[in-house]
Amino acid sequence: MADEDEGFLPGDGPSSGISVTLTAGTLQAIRERVGKRGVSAYLEKAAQRQIERDNLDELIADFDQVHGPADPQAVAVKRARLTGGASDAGAAA
Repeated sequence: MADEDEGFLPGDGPSSGISVTLTAGTLQAIRERVGKRGVSAYLEKAAQRQIERDNLDELIADFDQVHGPADPQAVAVKRARLTGGASDAGAAA
């Protein structure tokens, strides 16, 4: 079965059935959002988003290893520029 799953990017390739164990509360919350028939699609999208986050975390860790961690004030300024909000980089503590 492992050979069948190789060579595909997240979201590509044929569907495969697996067994997934979730807590009752998590499953209930998912079903309330998407109904019983939407659970698989919801979990597929959630898994894709998690893979994207994991990849981004790895990229950031690699960048930090080469260049050192980002300056928090510079990040705040750029975040404010991106979101249209005011930067709190110069705010008094």
